[in-house]
Amino acid sequence: MKTSPASKKIVVTKTIIISLGGSLIVPDKVDVSFLQQLKALIMIHLAETAFRFVIVCGGGKPAREYQEAARKLCVTSSTDLDWVGIMATRLNAELVRAMFGEDAHPTVVTDPHQPIKSSKNVIVAAGYQPGHSTDMDAVLLAQQLHAELVINLSNIDYVYDKNPAQFKNAQKFESMSWKELRALVGDAWKPGMNVPFDPIAAKEAEKTKLKVIVANGKDIDNLGLILSGRKFKGTVVG
Repeated sequence: MKTSPASKKIVVTKTIIISLGGSLIVPDKVDVSFLQQLKALIMIHLAETAFRFVIVCGGGKPAREYQEAARKLCVTSSTDLDWVGIMATRLNAELVRAMFGEDAHPTVVTDPHQPIKSSKNVIVAAGYQPGHSTDMDAVLLAQQLHAELVINLSNIDYVYDKNPAQFKNAQKFESMSWKELRALVGDAWKPGMNVPFDPIAAKEAEKTKLKVIVANGKDIDNLGLILSGRKFKGTVVG
C-alpha cells in the first residue's frame, strides 16, 4: 500500500498550532472549497518540512444557531450554552480530521491536558470544557507540545481597535502586546462571544509569553506566507 510523503514523516522539528475559526469552516454552510485549499497548503508543507500541525476547530454558524435555539428554549446556564457550542466544534473537527485521512491522528483531541502520543504530523482538536473558547484549547495545546506560535485564523485581516464592519475609521494593529489586546477584549467570557481572541485564552497566553498571529484564514496565500516565515498580512500579538 502506498503512503503519502506526509505520512512518512515522524521526526518533528516545529509544531504549529492553528486555531481555525468555525466561521471559516461553516460561514453559512460547510465551505468545501476553503477546506480543500487548506488541506492542499498543509500537505505541501508536510511534504517539504518536518512540521507538525495541530488544528483546533471552532464551532462557527452551527454553534451560534444551536446556542440561540437553546436561549429561545429558556436555557440560561452559561455552562449548558457552552456545551452546546463545544459539540459543534467537535462535529467540525471530525470533518477536518476525516479530510486528512491517514495523514491525521485517528481521533479528535478533546482534552488539551492529555498527553498526545502520535506519529502523525496532523492532529485535529476541538472544544474541551465550558468557560472559554477553542482559542484557550489552542493555548493549552501549545503549552503541552512546546509550540512557540499559535496562528489564529478567522474572517478578519487584523485586530482592530473597533469593529471595522461598523466603523470606517477603525484602526488596525500590525503588532500589539497582550496588555493592549486584553484591554480590547476584556477579562470575561460569554458563550458565543465574538472577539479577535478569547479573553481567558489571552490571560493564559500572556502568562507564558506565547506568540499569536491573528490573520484572515480565507486568504490561503497569506497563510502560506506565514508558514514560510515571509512578510504577511495580520496582527502579531506577544
